[in-house]
Amino acid sequence: MTSGINYVAIVLYLFTAVGLGLFLLKVREMYRRISAGQSDPARFLNKGERAKAMAKEILLHTRMLRFTGSAIAHWFVMIGFVALLGTLITAYGQIIDASFVIPVIGTWAPYRYFVLAITWATAISIVALIGIRIATKFFHKSRTSRFLGSRSLKAYYVEATILVIVICVITLDYLEHQYYVNATAVQTVAGIKIWVSVMWFVVISNDLTMGVAWHRFLAPFNIFFKRNLDSRPALGELPEMISYGKPINFEDPKEDDVFGIGKSADISWKGLLDMASCTECGRCQSQCPAWHTDKPLSPKLLIMAMRDHALSNVASDEKIVGDIISPEVLWSCTTCGACVEECPVDIEHIDHIVNMRRFQVLVESEFPSELGGTFRNLEKTGNPWGSNRADRNGWIAECDFPVTIIENEIPENIEYLFWVGCAGAYEERAKKTTKAVAELLYMSGTTFGVLGQRETCSGDPARRSGNEFLYQILSRENIETLQQTFGSRGVKKVVVTCPHCFTTIGRDYKQQGFELQMVHHTQLLNQLIKEGKLKTSPHKSDATLTYHDPCYLGRHNQIYQPPRELLESTGVEVTEMPRNQDRSFCCGAGGGRMWMEETIGTRINLNRVDEAIATEVKEVAVACPFCRIMVSDGMTARESDIGVLDVAQVLLRNIKG
Repeated sequence: MTSGINYVAIVLYLFTAVGLGLFLLKVREMYRRISAGQSDPARFLNKGERAKAMAKEILLHTRMLRFTGSAIAHWFVMIGFVALLGTLITAYGQIIDASFVIPVIGTWAPYRYFVLAITWATAISIVALIGIRIATKFFHKSRTSRFLGSRSLKAYYVEATILVIVICVITLDYLEHQYYVNATAVQTVAGIKIWVSVMWFVVISNDLTMGVAWHRFLAPFNIFFKRNLDSRPALGELPEMISYGKPINFEDPKEDDVFGIGKSADISWKGLLDMASCTECGRCQSQCPAWHTDKPLSPKLLIMAMRDHALSNVASDEKIVGDIISPEVLWSCTTCGACVEECPVDIEHIDHIVNMRRFQVLVESEFPSELGGTFRNLEKTGNPWGSNRADRNGWIAECDFPVTIIENEIPENIEYLFWVGCAGAYEERAKKTTKAVAELLYMSGTTFGVLGQRETCSGDPARRSGNEFLYQILSRENIETLQQTFGSRGVKKVVVTCPHCFTTIGRDYKQQGFELQMVHHTQLLNQLIKEGKLKTSPHKSDATLTYHDPCYLGRHNQIYQPPRELLESTGVEVTEMPRNQDRSFCCGAGGGRMWMEETIGTRINLNRVDEAIATEVKEVAVACPFCRIMVSDGMTARESDIGVLDVAQVLLRNIKG
């Protein structure tokens, strides 16, 4: 070898040492910053199950497959990142000796063809990903582009690095298998491969917020430590408020308890890991109802802003809401769960948003003025409308069949407690659903009773708009009532028409050690049809309708088929809207938004109503009282004569002919 070649090799080896040294220092710094977050000990439980779930999600790309084309391409790029490590090792030998191969497998033909197959698959895939990024930005302008706001130059740099590396691998394979091996050419290409690879480490070491690169190392950990141990995203119940690793005792809180997220030091280490793992892919943004109706909230941009703040050298006592993100961003969220459902690295957007709302409500007392009235109504009357508690039984007087009001303990002959809910008791349109469900249960011979005036709000609007203290009061009152009602009964069956009550009572209350067998009315009625206890008419209906999936029934609880099966049993023709099931578009009422004015951008319910009108159906079926209110109001605003009714009403109409 000439001295020049040796010099180049020495320089590349030294460059590698420096590059890896810088990278390891940044890994240490990343670990230090993330681990400095608030404690969250539950994330370390069930390590075996977590490892299985992580392996399944990563190897099968279960979350990524929601965007199938890019998911397949990303899978090959991910595999290439690991599988082609041997080619980098070979390159380090080749810059000294062009004929160098890895011992044992280096001359093994199957290994060569495996490397070539992965390399070509990676090359095609990275070109496809670059093409998708360019095409998305070209064909989707402004807010319709999921990459709007992403740091595209960083992404292009990462993608270009991968492309250059695979070109080098293909070129080296070609050069290595020529009859006369050109040693200089081999060493030159190997040197380029090493330089480009190490430079990537140097670049990302200079930027802790470069999620498009760091997610390669952080995403597996983020998936491992996610809230749920199975394939479900972090939806449904909200996590308990914890301070210094322990749930807050709201009856006797400590003076130094941390109430939600006010500054970066309040974020849990899992929250910081979430933010550092963000790839800026914009899948969350592409599904967000607030973003699609010209509001300032983008789940992606919110996570990016929190990440940039938390992982930078900004003073930790700087307020997040007001200084980093605007209040309008925070309060635009409907907690519909579309962002969490879409995220390929399991970021828990809603948890962070609600934790910031908790701080704003409980510490700062800064929240939309309309919520002040809602909170007072919940405190004084036990319902967000402020209606008289005595009027909870009003709907019963309108029924021409008996309805049992449970005064004390539930009688042995009563199978189900029918939790009516605030909307079902007070709101005129929702009362129609309540009466329809009660009549269907009566017709089927299913025994049920209601609590009447003993019922109070589940606490959903308080909890999801940040008033955890009020939620604790309401939930404890309900739990005490339910414990008295069910007494020593083992299986406590409750049927409910409101998905928000279904989620809060059925899932959130478990955090206080109280569990019920909750069933949504669409599930129970569908079961009664299958058991033959409700007889639907065999004649095909002339009605055509579309079904709107409520966010808190669908995404938050994965209940999609029962309402559809129920509708199909009535003979109606169901036309799906383009956005349906787990990609259903929100009505705009969740997360306390039902009680806030929608003054920014266009109305979310009008966006959804326009989609329903475009199907040219005669009716829209819903399975949530708040969806019914929002969709009905939207139809009125659009001056449409399309009817809006609950699936229970469709069934009752069919049975009664």
